[in-house]
Formats: sequence, structure tokens, C-alpha cells
Amino acid sequence: MTMTYKARWLAHSPAKRYTELLFLAYSPFWMVWALGVVVPFKLYEHAGKSGYMAIGLGASLPCIILPWLLEHKADRSKPWYQKYWVKANIWIAMFSFIGNYFWTHYFYTILGAEYTFPSWRLNEVPITLYFMTHAYFCFYHALSNVVLRRTLHAMQSYHTILQWLLLALLIFILAYITALMETVTIAHFPYYRFKDRSRMYTWGSVFYAIYFWVSFPVFFIMDEKPRKVWTVWEAARDSLASGMAVTMLLDFWRIAFTESKSQSLPWLS
Repeated sequence: MTMTYKARWLAHSPAKRYTELLFLAYSPFWMVWALGVVVPFKLYEHAGKSGYMAIGLGASLPCIILPWLLEHKADRSKPWYQKYWVKANIWIAMFSFIGNYFWTHYFYTILGAEYTFPSWRLNEVPITLYFMTHAYFCFYHALSNVVLRRTLHAMQSYHTILQWLLLALLIFILAYITALMETVTIAHFPYYRFKDRSRMYTWGSVFYAIYFWVSFPVFFIMDEKPRKVWTVWEAARDSLASGMAVTMLLDFWRIAFTESKSQSLPWLS
């Protein structure tokens, strides 16, 4: 990541720029019907396992289908494994799968969270959440890309050390705000419960923000430099590496700050 940065808000790469804008344009639609209609009008009360699954698929599948159907001309001539929208979806899908399959258990054991709605489950996590997380993370990471890019452009005249310090601070704040806002927006959904809701808003949001401290900068650098284009395998590698880094940080937190330090790993207990 160079600190001499010409791009302001939008990426140099036409395909990356288009995919980010598409994610940002689409996301308000699923958020409105999921958080502005389904939750406040309690339509979830009429949803069984299949209904919840439909909600998750309805939010996440357009993140794949829309870039495919409305593909930018810069991606049309490329093989599928070189298309930015494919790499972005693979990156997010793998990272969100790791988050649900493994990290949700930290919330179960450390913060006393539980999901009580009817659902098919994988490793005791509702499968619909794997899909909902994909939709959430496509939005979060597209937005963070834009913010990080604009910040890098604005700091070009600063000393390099100051640039890195400010960038690290921005990522910390951006990650925390992202985590806190998601926690607040689902507060009225009664089937996601905590033993201590105020603790979840404070320390739980910091804990959740660890995901994004790692993922925001790593996702950002993919295809960001004009002369460096990631392969789909490099995208998968970076996503898996980010997942391992977050896992280590979450467990360091468990050992250092919670009473469960003597217990086994949360997803093994």
C-alpha cells in the first residue's frame, strides 16, 4: 500500500470501482426490507426454518447475481477467476464462513449470546446467518474501501509515520462504529439474546470490531494498485490468513480478559 495516493474516493481499477459501487447501491435495498420491514413489523414471527433461509438467501445472492448479470465491460473478457467481483465474493464468503462457524462460539461462551429462532444449523449456528453475514460484509468492506482510499489521498503530504498512525486509528474507529451499529440495528430482534445487553454494546462491540481491524485493510489492498492484480487463489489466501489472524486475536482476548481462559476453545466446548 503506497502512501503516494492519487485515487480519491473511487478505485483506479474500473472493475473494482464498479463492484464497490454496485455493492453500495444494492445494500440499502436489502437493509430496508430486512431491518425496516421484517423486524419492526415482526414478519419473522411467520417465518419457519424455510422462511429464515429465504431471508438470508434473498439478502446475499444478489451480491453474486447482480455483478454477474450487470457485469462491467472491464471484466467481460476475463476468465472467471480474474474477475474482481468473483474475487471479492470469494474473499467475503470465506471470511464470513469462518466468522460464523468458529467465532460465533466466542459470543456464545464469553458474552452469553444465543439465537432462538427456528433454523437449520451448521456447528450450532443458524445457516441463514452465513448468508446474511455475506450481505453485511459486502456492504461494510465496499464502504471501508472508499473511506480508506479517501483518507490515504488526503494524507499524502503527511510524514509517513504519521500517515500510518492515523490510518491505524481510522481503521480502529471505523471497525468499532461498524460493529456497534450492527449490534444496535438488530437490538429489536427478540430471538438474538444476551445475558448482559449493555455489556454487549460496549465490550461486545470492541470484540466484534476485531474482525474488521484485520479484514478492512487486507480486503482493501486487493487489486488496489494498478500494476498488481490478485489471482483468485491470492484472494482466498488473504481471506484465510485474515481468518487465522482474527482467530488468534479473539483467543488472546479470551485468555487475557475473560473468566473462560481455563476452558477449551469455544467451538470445541
